[in-house]
Amino acid sequence: MSNSDTAAFDVGTADPEAVIDAGRPTWRDYYTMTKPRVVMLMLVCSTVGMFLAVPGMVPWEPLVFGTLGIALVAASAAAVNHIADARIDARMARTESRPMAEGRVNFTQGVWFAGTLGLLGMAILYFLVNPITAWLNLASWVGYGLIYTLWLKRATPQNIVIGGLFGAAPPLFGWAAVSNSVDPGALLLVLIIFAWTPPHFWALAIERKDEYASVDVPMLPVTHGEAYTRLHIFLYTIILLVATMLPFAIGMSGLIYLASALALGGGFMYWAASLLRNKNPAAPMETFRYSIWYLLLLFVALLVDHYYLIAWVPADAVLPSAAPVQMTPI
Repeated sequence: MSNSDTAAFDVGTADPEAVIDAGRPTWRDYYTMTKPRVVMLMLVCSTVGMFLAVPGMVPWEPLVFGTLGIALVAASAAAVNHIADARIDARMARTESRPMAEGRVNFTQGVWFAGTLGLLGMAILYFLVNPITAWLNLASWVGYGLIYTLWLKRATPQNIVIGGLFGAAPPLFGWAAVSNSVDPGALLLVLIIFAWTPPHFWALAIERKDEYASVDVPMLPVTHGEAYTRLHIFLYTIILLVATMLPFAIGMSGLIYLASALALGGGFMYWAASLLRNKNPAAPMETFRYSIWYLLLLFVALLVDHYYLIAWVPADAVLPSAAPVQMTPI
C-alpha cells in the first residue's frame, strides 16, 4: 500500500552486507518490519470477506489457517518493502528509524526473514486452506513486494493508483479462503478498497511532499503540484462514495450498511473538500487519519449488516453475492 531506474533495484545499500553496525536485531525490529498496523487493517478486511462469503459462522479451519497464512504473506511483502526502501527510508523523517534504515537488520537477515514468512504463509494457505487463496496471495505479494516496491513506486506518479490493486485484495483472500472461488461480492469489496487507496495515500503524500522529492520518488504532489493532487483526492473520494453504494444497490447489503456508508462517506467528503479549499494546514494528516478509521468502520458495518440481513432473509433465498466464478488452480 505506499519510489531513478538504477535505484529501482537498490535494496538499501551498495554492498548488502556493508550496513551500520547498530547491534544485534531484536524481535521488535523484525516485528516492525512486518508493518503490523497495516497488516492488522488488512486482516480486518480479509476476515470480513470470510464472514460475508457465508450465511452463518465461518468454519474454523479457513478462519484460523486462512487468517494466519494471509497475515504471514502480507508481513513478508511488508518486510520486502523495508529491504528495498532501506536507503530512501534513511533519508526521510517518517521512516529514518526503521530497522533496515538504521542498520539494525542487515540485508541477509531481512531476506531470510521475508522469505521465511512468505514461504510459511504460502504453505499454510496451499495445504491447509485451498490453492486458489494461495495463488491469489502470491500474486499480491509479487505485485506489492516486487512490481510496486521495486519499479512502480519510482516510475510513475500513478504508482498509488496502479499499485493500489495489489493492496486492495484482502477481502478477496478471505472470501476465497471460505468459498474456494472468486465471487462478484468479493470483487466489489476489492473495488471499494481500490477506490479508497489514492485519497488515503495522496493525503499523506501532500504532508510528506518535500521528503518524497528529496529521495526522487514521483508522488503526485511532487510531479503535478499540491493543487492538482487535492483536486484528484476530491474526485477519487466521489468515486469511492459511489463504489460504496454498490453493495446496497445489488442487494448484497441492507439499510444498516447504507446508513453507515453514507455517514462515513460524508465525513470523507468533508475532509476532501477541506483539502480542496486549502485553508486548514492540518487537513492532509487529518484526512489520512480519517481514511484509516473510515475503512475500518465501513467493513465493520458490512459485517454487522450482513448478519442482520441474514436474520431477516428467508432460508431458501439466494443473495446476489452467492454466484461463484470458479477458478481452476494452476
